[in-house]
Amino acid sequence: MNLVQRAVGAVVGSAVGDALGAPFEFGPADAFSSRFPVPGAGGEMSGGGGWDAGEATDDTQMTVHVAESLLERGGLDPPDIFARFQRWAADQPKDIGLQTEDVLTRGLPWDQAAAAHYRSSHRAAGNGALMRATASAVYFARDGRQATMDAARHIAALTHGDPAAWEGTAIFHDLVRVALDGADPLDQLSQTLTAVHPDHRQRYATVLARSWHPGQATEFNGAVWPCLGSAVWALRTTRSYEGAIRAAIDLGGDTDTVAAVTGGLAGAVYGPEAIPTNWTEALHVPLPGSGGRTLCLPQLIDLARDLVERPTPD
Repeated sequence: MNLVQRAVGAVVGSAVGDALGAPFEFGPADAFSSRFPVPGAGGEMSGGGGWDAGEATDDTQMTVHVAESLLERGGLDPPDIFARFQRWAADQPKDIGLQTEDVLTRGLPWDQAAAAHYRSSHRAAGNGALMRATASAVYFARDGRQATMDAARHIAALTHGDPAAWEGTAIFHDLVRVALDGADPLDQLSQTLTAVHPDHRQRYATVLARSWHPGQATEFNGAVWPCLGSAVWALRTTRSYEGAIRAAIDLGGDTDTVAAVTGGLAGAVYGPEAIPTNWTEALHVPLPGSGGRTLCLPQLIDLARDLVERPTPD
């Protein structure tokens, strides 16, 4: 499997996880397997909970906006990404996180809004930056560990003022980088953790440890630590893309985001051929803030290819 194939697996895999998990958001544990007890039987991408079959949520919508900014601007342009997020938020997306909405509608400049929210709320370690990180992880992967982790921090900081959210997103970027190289990201967790800010390293080491289980989480999985830990747990304890996604959604809670993060990792590890076709056929990404466009599987595949094949700077 080559780099482009793994990148397609990551981008499509994250979107599929998002769309599959959306109908089960804030529901109980094991709801997915209760409804679809036989793996591989089909019918899972059926929608529900206000979502059409195959419809991706804000997780993937924001991911696409990040990707298109990176490609159109030729690299990281934080003011441009923030402006795209603002247009998206103003176009009445079906779902938007409370924190993200507050930051994007404050009317403050791109480099002040998230910090102002953090100062006033003291709560900004949600998973809303992590959920949109797969495309940027693909884009920056070839730049190496430090560069991709720094890029993740800058993008996360646009909406999340708590450095804990920056570090979780940075870890995810690096795990995807390792997977795109064809290595096992779980085998290199210790190296990734050495690049995490010391103030946050131990807390992430705890939730990423082989012995950790999502049942041990001290926060709801809408927080960045258990969300990332749950995705790594789902990858570690299963042996296929489908198995990882089922495990992630069966945790309950913030199922679309946990499954989107899991799907990005599992898709990079197992590749696009491992994603069931009956999960991708109905996949579509409505894109508020973008003139009414909707992306389907072919456009997501092209996007992933473009993220990999971007020109090398002189």
